[in-house]
Amino acid sequence: MRIMIDTNVLLSAVVFPNPKMTGLIEKVTTGHSLVLCSHIIEEIHDVINRKFQDKKDFLEKFLSKLTYDFVYTPTDINPKNYPEIRDKDDLPILVSALTESVDLIITGDEDFFDIKAASVELPIIMTPRKFMEEFM
Repeated sequence: MRIMIDTNVLLSAVVFPNPKMTGLIEKVTTGHSLVLCSHIIEEIHDVINRKFQDKKDFLEKFLSKLTYDFVYTPTDINPKNYPEIRDKDDLPILVSALTESVDLIITGDEDFFDIKAASVELPIIMTPRKFMEEFM
């Protein structure tokens, strides 16, 4: 299965590491294909630089040891061509997931659970807790 982990989940794993998050990341990277888009990578660097500068080195080590498919987020996104999502800042992640045929998005962001999909088949969207309950 191709799984995208949202920025908030990755950030949690970097800033507040714990055995559950480590297990989740391990399960995704060993049993499935982790997909990270350029938007997620840029976003996590931005948040770390603004709020958690003491974690910059850890982030670099974390990303360098993580096995994942890196995909580019489309730069010219017309919102009319995609399902409606409350937080427009999340649209690049959704578009990347749709473009790259991601099967599952793991996120703690409530906006992903309220997507208005018309005729587009969306990936499964679940919280880290739900993923752990179902896959671990």
